[in-house]
Amino acid sequence: MQIKQILKLLQKIIPNNLLYLLQDIHSKILFRWILLKGSEPTAFNNKSAMVFSPHQDDETFGCGGMIALKREHGVPVTVAFLTDGQGSHGPDSQIKEKIVHIRKQEAVKALEILGVETSKIHFLEKPDGTLQDLQKEQREQTIQQLAELIKFSQPEEIYVPHRKDCHKDHEATYELVKEAIAQVGIKVELLQYPIWLLWRAPLFIMLKLHDIAAAYRLSIESVQHKKSKAIASYCSQLEGLPRGFVKRFLGSYEIFFKVE
Repeated sequence: MQIKQILKLLQKIIPNNLLYLLQDIHSKILFRWILLKGSEPTAFNNKSAMVFSPHQDDETFGCGGMIALKREHGVPVTVAFLTDGQGSHGPDSQIKEKIVHIRKQEAVKALEILGVETSKIHFLEKPDGTLQDLQKEQREQTIQQLAELIKFSQPEEIYVPHRKDCHKDHEATYELVKEAIAQVGIKVELLQYPIWLLWRAPLFIMLKLHDIAAAYRLSIESVQHKKSKAIASYCSQLEGLPRGFVKRFLGSYEIFFKVE
């Protein structure tokens, strides 16, 4: 049985409040183990960075502390959003148009708090939920757009969602960015940030040791308040997210997985 089928089955047979509790417990155990036993400390560095975010909020949840630290030291950070985020509030077309506008405003506000200039924010506006199903021509066009952004920004580090992040847009973002990097042909350090991985992935079913190898923890204590404030800017999203899920990103460490 596929992992996604297992998750859907669990959602059908377990009440939401109980499922959220189990996921919260699972997430805390896994995150604490990675933090204390399964990761190496990494120090702040002055390398320019580019963050690729599937939706407006992933960049702040996964990398907000790193972004704030770099910007406080004047290090260039560019952020690119791949989708328009329209899928977060159901199929109604009028609501979709409104939510696209709202999420863009929230992203600009959150990144302003973290220190990123508007000129360093890019919106590709691909339809939310479609990245894994792009037709060949659309896929090649998207990779070309990403490659042009990378070529223009010349980052020393690139941050992408984890390749097994339990969300099709997140996993597709990883693959698209990897292909874009190969197309540009530059040497860059690639780091994965987990969003849904530690929440949704059933322990020992989906994750293998090599999936969480090369884990590094970055202390963001000095900018923790900025990240919390930036997360709070995403008002349209916070109501629909489990409290335990959001709370995990409010701590004093961020976890990244290096791609060797």
